[in-house]
Order: sequence, then structure tokens, then C-alpha cells
Amino acid sequence: MTSAPLPDGVDVHPVCVRFHTAIEMIGARWTGAILRALFTGQCRYAQIKAAVPGVSDTMLAQRLRELRRDGLVERHVVPVTPVQVEYRLTPKGRDLEPVLDAIIAWSHTWLPLPGPDPES
Repeated sequence: MTSAPLPDGVDVHPVCVRFHTAIEMIGARWTGAILRALFTGQCRYAQIKAAVPGVSDTMLAQRLRELRRDGLVERHVVPVTPVQVEYRLTPKGRDLEPVLDAIIAWSHTWLPLPGPDPES
């Protein structure tokens, strides 16, 4: 890949298509939190919803469909009465654990906890 020189001499490297696709895949709103919930063992819909405060039923269902489409999550129907549905990470999804752990570590270093505005 070649870089495009800027007027001030700084090089900008083109974004790799695979990198861009990966960031779009895991960077959609709520997706990281849903994946994190699945890494911590939450596998039923209600458990995932409880673990991700603020996510609506519509958004959770949509994100789970997208994660299934992308091959990160599997949906399993448990044949009990009443029927239960569980979501599990695929090997492809589990391979994201060190990525999410790195984002968690970065966030603990650089992002303050939300709270009252100190200037109020």
C-alpha cells in the first residue's frame, strides 16, 4: 500500500478494507456491550438485556441478528417447556476476547466514569 503525502509532509496511510470491516462489525452501538455480556456467561435473551442497561428489545434483537449474520454468535433453541433460546459465541466471536479486553484496559486508562458535571 502506498501513502498519500499531505502538504505538510505527513503521510496518511489508506485504511485496510479488512480493518474497516472489523471496526464496523464490532463498533456498532450496543454491539460491544452485547459481546461483553456473552463473554461473561450471559446467554439467554433476558440475561443479555439485563446485563446491557438501556438497550431496547428492538435494538437487542437487531444486534443479535447482525452478530449471527456475521458469524460471531450462534442461536440455540433449548427443547424445554417453555422453549428457551440461548445465544453463544462462535469460535470467531470468542477470538474477539483479547480485542475487547484491550478496549476495556484502554477505557480504564483514558475515559473518566460518567458522573455529575464538575462545572455545574
